[in-house]
Amino acid sequence: MKLRNIAIIAHVDHGKTTLVDELLKQSGTYRENQKVAERVMDSNELEKERGITILAKATSIVWKDTRINIVDTPGHADFGGEVERILNMVDGAIVLVDAAEGPMPQTKFVVGKALKVGLKPIVAINKVDRQDARAQDVVNEVFDLFAALDASEEQLDFPILYGSGRSGWMAHSPEGPTTDGMAPLLDLVLQHVPEPTVEPGPFRMIGTILEANPFLGRIITGRISSGSIKPNQSIKVLGRDGAVLETGRISKILAFRGIERQPIELGEAGDIVAIAGLTQGTVADTFCDLSVTEAMHAQPIDPPTVTMSFLVNDSPLAGTEGDKVTSRVIRDRLMKEAEGNVALQIDESEDKDSFYVSGRGELQLAVLIETMRREGFELAVSRPRVVMKKDEATGETLEPIEEVLVDVDEEFSGVVVQKMAERKADMIEMRPSGGNRLRLVFYAPTRGLIGYQSELMTDTRGTAIMNRLFHEYGPYRGEIQGRRNGVLISNDQGESVAYAMWKLEDRGPMMIEPGSKVYRGMIIGEHTRDNDLEVNVLKGKQLTNIRAAGKDEAVKLTPPIRMTLERALAWIQDDELMEVTPKSIRLRKAILDPIERKRAPKVGGGA
Repeated sequence: MKLRNIAIIAHVDHGKTTLVDELLKQSGTYRENQKVAERVMDSNELEKERGITILAKATSIVWKDTRINIVDTPGHADFGGEVERILNMVDGAIVLVDAAEGPMPQTKFVVGKALKVGLKPIVAINKVDRQDARAQDVVNEVFDLFAALDASEEQLDFPILYGSGRSGWMAHSPEGPTTDGMAPLLDLVLQHVPEPTVEPGPFRMIGTILEANPFLGRIITGRISSGSIKPNQSIKVLGRDGAVLETGRISKILAFRGIERQPIELGEAGDIVAIAGLTQGTVADTFCDLSVTEAMHAQPIDPPTVTMSFLVNDSPLAGTEGDKVTSRVIRDRLMKEAEGNVALQIDESEDKDSFYVSGRGELQLAVLIETMRREGFELAVSRPRVVMKKDEATGETLEPIEEVLVDVDEEFSGVVVQKMAERKADMIEMRPSGGNRLRLVFYAPTRGLIGYQSELMTDTRGTAIMNRLFHEYGPYRGEIQGRRNGVLISNDQGESVAYAMWKLEDRGPMMIEPGSKVYRGMIIGEHTRDNDLEVNVLKGKQLTNIRAAGKDEAVKLTPPIRMTLERALAWIQDDELMEVTPKSIRLRKAILDPIERKRAPKVGGGA
């Protein structure tokens, strides 16, 4: 059977996963009456909720005697490490662009990588049925983007289709016809995307996606560059430097057939397959026949830039809401995550009660924490810190610098430039991006960006779009001002009382509601001044025979500050922790006892 391998590239929320659903339906992968979940490729619960694709996934369909392997790529920069390797597996790409929003910064990141590896893109303008669609303008913007990314003449001569993934059609003009369904897109893939190039020689394959399976162990997905492979064949794994990492026997070869993975007896060059049976090999390693001595060139894995401590929850409320509390179950869960997620690094502390988890951005770590709390885990988590490096030659401290693209309405550009300057960012570019919007490009230290997303949304009334890419390790840029206010700390354990909270309102905004369980050392609000203050939120009104208790009902409280997971991570200081359980997010001091807290050495308040 003939083969085609393609990737689908799109910005977050431009309809990529919905499009794949339609392709699967219309190519006959599903039976007519089969019940299928919407957005089948976003299988992870968090992906469905946030509407983002976190993990790269593959599927395959058969169209006119040709098998088309489709890889769904993440559009989010925190998961950008996945993208580069995936593009080396495919021979063509569908660039999906929203007919109203046009190409976005994140599309630029992935498209730039795709053009660099020589892929010839097909442009699909999606959502042309939106009221604010402007399909022709968007095509011009895509052309300008490709030209700015140094596309070749051949790449600039791209075919264009228009359609609506949700309504299930694509056509050569925005008006339709809408009756042909997705056939024009699938036919174009067969015409425009070349067959996979097959190199001569024995079996070789670069690991692209790694996952852990409870039955088969480590599963590595990649495209076979040369040769073929059968179950039970002995192979070896070479690191990027050519050193042999392990030799082993393949227990199973799986290929994508629709959305299912099925065992096959022979994997041939050009096909995308998953192999099981090895214990050490990982992403970017070369899996090859025993006779091969040289490793294939692979994209390096981006370094982790942010690290956090995951600790056992030792608060007085520990174990009341979750059932996975001990360090052993936390350790097993983190190790399992690290096995399937190359971008994460996990180190155990000496006392074995805490773990240092390093990743590529706080979004990636927040997704992990959210996943764990839904599985019933209770944890305490520290503020994210950036991973610093030493320059070998000069001994200078280096920190991760990111390229930050902010698309914002002109009226709010001033506040963005000011806030980024406070965070020690350098502005590289400022240019109009159409519709009274500006595109600002900065080089900013990662530590200044922790928690900036929610502040940016507030400053720009939700109109700004920020995208970040790792740029380089650069010289340390000095102290960055952290949170200026102190906190209100509960001085006792019990349930908060509305009257006590009302009396404390002039001390600062609260983060809890009446009737919340609190304990000594727990943070219940933000102090209006820069010092911490211990307060009593358990104290009810003194009742006498003259004053009626009914008066208590008249207390009107200001609504509390709602702390989301990402906001809390950025808000806490170095001497504070976030307690995460399946039901609650609480903030607390790392040392709960006030006397011990005073004795403890002061921790710097900067970032």
